Amino acid sequence: MVRSKVLLSVYIITFVIGFPANLLALYAFSVKIHVKANPTDILLLNLTVSDLLFLIILPLKMYEAKSGMTWNLPDFLCTLTTFIFFSTIYTSSLLLMAVSLVRYIALAFPITYHRLNKPVYGVAMSAVMWLISLANCSIPLTLYHPSLASETPDDNAHVCFENFTKKQLDVLLPIRLEFFFVFCLVPLVICVYCYVQCILIVYSRPRISRMQKQKAIGMALGTLAVFLICVLPFNISHLVGFIEVKSPEWRYYVLLLSTFNTCIDPIIFYFSSSSFHCNSKKSIFRKRRLTVSELQRPGTGSNPG
Repeated sequence: MVRSKVLLSVYIITFVIGFPANLLALYAFSVKIHVKANPTDILLLNLTVSDLLFLIILPLKMYEAKSGMTWNLPDFLCTLTTFIFFSTIYTSSLLLMAVSLVRYIALAFPITYHRLNKPVYGVAMSAVMWLISLANCSIPLTLYHPSLASETPDDNAHVCFENFTKKQLDVLLPIRLEFFFVFCLVPLVICVYCYVQCILIVYSRPRISRMQKQKAIGMALGTLAVFLICVLPFNISHLVGFIEVKSPEWRYYVLLLSTFNTCIDPIIFYFSSSSFHCNSKKSIFRKRRLTVSELQRPGTGSNPG
């Protein structure tokens, strides 16, 4: 089956590149948070953990693809794999949204940001994002638990969330539509607004060096591009599926974009963590002429991440 070969190839490439890259990112953020924690780095650490969880269960998806999309493993592994596979994808989009919001507040409202620049807020935001994703992804698994390894009418091969009856689709497609709004449209709108505002703010401040502007704008555009290329297409399949009252066959291919995103995230994490550093007297936070000493007082962060 061509689909199986394509899936297997992308899964292998993603795992080989993404796993060591995210391990390195995990180490880097762990060290950085140990030295000085701030909300942005905590959110990015959670993004790294989400990607690593995804990559850890990816070998099970490889085995599924190698077996021609049949499920020859225990049913509970089907449940666990599907739950982690999709919940981490959706958690990542919510965390990217949270990072964009923190970045916007840091640039547009620097005084407020530095008053709220405490690790507890990053932990709280991360917990909320995880809770929303896990709670939503548990709904279809709960509904379809009795038929996780249903038999196909042709060869009696077991499959894992592949074949749905019309009755199941009547419930599943509206849930996917809700996923489109909660995990794609709302985060996308917030990300676009926040990063466009960040670009305008950075570009309008003459005291910011050209290099700082280029790094900050590049990070913003890069993050938006990842969201549009890796997150949006798969979620659009939910909308199309709801309209057509069936699962689009091409959704498996656009899902690969979300899969490969775990290889790109570490790069975005690096620039997200460093682009807006307050490392010079011409800080990009100098909207109200805050001095470096004011930004580095105890209880405040010297940078937003």
